[in-house]
Amino acid sequence: MPENMENEAVAMPQECSEAACIHTRKIYDSCQARDCIEDLRFYPVRCAQQVIDCAVSVRPVRAELIYVYTEVQPVGLGRGYFTVTMRFYYRVTMEVTSGGCSRPTPVEGFGVFDKRAVLFGSEGTAKTFTSQSACQRLQMPLSLDDNLPMAVVEAVDPIILSCRLVEVCDCGGELPITEVPAGIRSAFSGELQLDDAPGKRIYFTLGQFSILRLERDAQLLMPVYDYCMPEKECSCSEQKDDPCEIFGQVEFPTSDFFPPDSANGVDPAKKFRNGTV
Repeated sequence: MPENMENEAVAMPQECSEAACIHTRKIYDSCQARDCIEDLRFYPVRCAQQVIDCAVSVRPVRAELIYVYTEVQPVGLGRGYFTVTMRFYYRVTMEVTSGGCSRPTPVEGFGVFDKRAVLFGSEGTAKTFTSQSACQRLQMPLSLDDNLPMAVVEAVDPIILSCRLVEVCDCGGELPITEVPAGIRSAFSGELQLDDAPGKRIYFTLGQFSILRLERDAQLLMPVYDYCMPEKECSCSEQKDDPCEIFGQVEFPTSDFFPPDSANGVDPAKKFRNGTV
């Protein structure tokens, strides 16, 4: 047994006080993905298209994952298997350089990536209804697929690996994105240019890490040792700390006065104190 597991076992109570039935979501299947997504189209905000048309080069700055839309549907491969359709929405920033010695201009835009996976989600025929928001749900279209498992996607912000600037005539016959949800549109500083306007386009490549799970509600019998009582006390004092006292606890920024040696990254002041200089 690893040392950290032994320490945890010692810290826990020796005897279980009772067994409790809890309601939670059980993971039936999961997978991890390392996607290298090539040649995603960059849809700029409309005011930035003129800047791109005059550009001679482009450099990626950052990409942010805004939202992942998921949809679960059963498949005929076997009982209990489901297809999970995912659409990743990105907000991307590029730096565009025009001719001459002009400074790069940052432009904001939109990117989208579609992905599918097949996972085992078990079978469930029972439909679950709760008292939470019961009256509001009756005023909306009812969902008849309550027995489907729940898809959960965990992902980090992607890494921009490369980008390129091309003429419209070199793009081929791709189909543009025609519909973007209002919630995604509101994340940008202006209206997105989604139509096939003449000029230049930007394509980029992303590296995306993600984890996908299929879960179902389940009742599990768990051992109970004790109630979880917080050990930290809430502070009710409104007295503000002395700013000079706080400043006195800050470590002196020696490295700011003595920049690191570019050859080996060692602080010269530290080398002097150690008698090596």
